Amino acid sequence: MPARTARTAWNGTFQEGSGQVELSSSGVGTYDVSFPARAAEEANGVTSPEELLAASHSSCFTMAFTNELGGAGATPEQIEVTAVVTLGPDPAGGLHISKSALTVRGFASGIDEAGFKAAAEAAKVGCPISKALTGVGQITLDVTFEG
Repeated sequence: MPARTARTAWNGTFQEGSGQVELSSSGVGTYDVSFPARAAEEANGVTSPEELLAASHSSCFTMAFTNELGGAGATPEQIEVTAVVTLGPDPAGGLHISKSALTVRGFASGIDEAGFKAAAEAAKVGCPISKALTGVGQITLDVTFEG
């Protein structure tokens, strides 16, 4: 499997500096980052490692989930996954990712609600990003079958 690359260029101090993260492998964009924006309630056009991690988790989970559904003989019709990644104080000092909350809404033909939810649980455990997040205090899953 291929490796993917991102690069960050930073100027200034941790508290007052800023940088740009470049999605180098795909070339799809370069995005502003800063600690003040990272720690603020509103992002105001500046991304953060947590937002990028949320994008990674939601997209990886969605791929794993649709694979699980296919393996169960179902056809995904409409799937929407949102990931909310929370940054908070670490009891040991500094900051840490305290939670990634996945919310799934959707429908797949050829499967009932119980099978849909079982596929989601399997994807939560099997998704490579979920596996990478084993140090996160909590990964939650809220599933709604809209069939």
